[in-house]
Amino acid sequence: MELRPSAKLGRYELVAPIGKGGMGEVWPAHEPKLGRDVAIKVSAKQFSDRFEREARAIAALNHPNVCTLFDVGPNYLVMELVEGPTLAERISRGPVPIEEALGIAKQMADGLDAAHEKGITHRDLKPANVKIRPDGSVKVLDFGLAQTAEATELTSDSPTMMTVPGMILGTAAYMAPEQAAGQPVDKRADVWAFGVVLHEMLTGQRLFQGDSVAHILADVLRGPIDFDKLPKETPRRIRNLMKRCLDRDLKTRLRDIREARVAIDGADDEPQQAPSSSYRAATVTERLVAWAIAAGLALVAAGVSFVHFRERPADDRPVFSSISLPENSSPGFLAFSPDGRRLIVRFLRDGKTQLFLRSLDSPQLRPLTPETGNVRAPFWSPDGKFVGFFADGKLRTMPASGGPAQDLCDVGSEAGGAWNRDGIILFGISQGPLFRVNAAGGPCTQVTRPAPGSSTSFPEFLPDGKHFFYVAGSPDLSKRG
Repeated sequence: MELRPSAKLGRYELVAPIGKGGMGEVWPAHEPKLGRDVAIKVSAKQFSDRFEREARAIAALNHPNVCTLFDVGPNYLVMELVEGPTLAERISRGPVPIEEALGIAKQMADGLDAAHEKGITHRDLKPANVKIRPDGSVKVLDFGLAQTAEATELTSDSPTMMTVPGMILGTAAYMAPEQAAGQPVDKRADVWAFGVVLHEMLTGQRLFQGDSVAHILADVLRGPIDFDKLPKETPRRIRNLMKRCLDRDLKTRLRDIREARVAIDGADDEPQQAPSSSYRAATVTERLVAWAIAAGLALVAAGVSFVHFRERPADDRPVFSSISLPENSSPGFLAFSPDGRRLIVRFLRDGKTQLFLRSLDSPQLRPLTPETGNVRAPFWSPDGKFVGFFADGKLRTMPASGGPAQDLCDVGSEAGGAWNRDGIILFGISQGPLFRVNAAGGPCTQVTRPAPGSSTSFPEFLPDGKHFFYVAGSPDLSKRG
């Protein structure tokens, strides 16, 4: 049948084509019976019985970082419609900052690990098959569909999918050497592709390039791998991880993508290499610096400034730096991470607020939340891996690396939050008591009972994580709980 907008494909109504690749065209579509929007990948050929059986097995894979496969037709696949740019589009704007890249890589690794647990190998992992949703969560597309698809034309960008033994399968620039040689592959091919994609994120350039597919495949098989192009501030553990992912020897290559996830988590705690120019490591408690900065923000019109101090006197003068504000915006609340290496800033623009994350060794601001009406009062988990904040009348948490937010409580109008090592969050509400809730979810329990007409707000845990200060709306402003 001829594909056109409003045409019917089974029970799905096509909207307009949004992409074309090695397997065919991708169309957004509407399913009236369930009232949902989906994406349909239409193939020029009928699928084999084997392909359909394996596709249905993949449909059983349910993971937040994997694009869900809903249905299989005679020549089409019905998938979750994922909004947002592809990772390829993100990389086209330039190298991805290390913290953002590692956040994306973590989610990719989680999705791959879930598939590998079910015996599914992707075999065509590449930036074009990774979507970044507006909330920062990552979805890997086309899981496992390359395993049994029919042959298509081989190009440097389009996937080649073969079922004939000895034929190559995948996308040339992201193939593992064993794929490029037409040999059998397993999950270690995905580990190789993961390393290639991570290298591309950090450098903004393809690892394997050439004037033709033959040249690219030759580089994949024998070409040098240049790790010197990685940013100087790339943690040592990440460099070592990529070297293991990109080991051409299957016996010594990283065997399990879960190990990559562990290595990335470990990099969060690794001391950063000394920057070459403008920043020094801070060893005093930067929460004190944060309070000083917050007090001065009202006087700042063009940017947010901060300064690092040493614990002991130094001969050098303190080094000042600044954060450039998004266009037509003004600064608001800000919070340093517990290790003092990252900063969350709340900006106001056109009546909407948004949280941005900034590493002190990078000049770039990364949006942490989408623009909304009233994001307020961010605060960190003690390990620096999560952020709590208030938005749309709810207390929410989300990974500092980016990802979907979790709603914990309805709060109305907030009055500050704090998070201890036991996973307990204290928060206040305007003109009301303090409450506590487990960061993993659960009931919200009242903690304080202020006098009528009074309130308790802005809790702050003491170092033991058991006691806390708060502000009371009474003559005695400072109490300990």
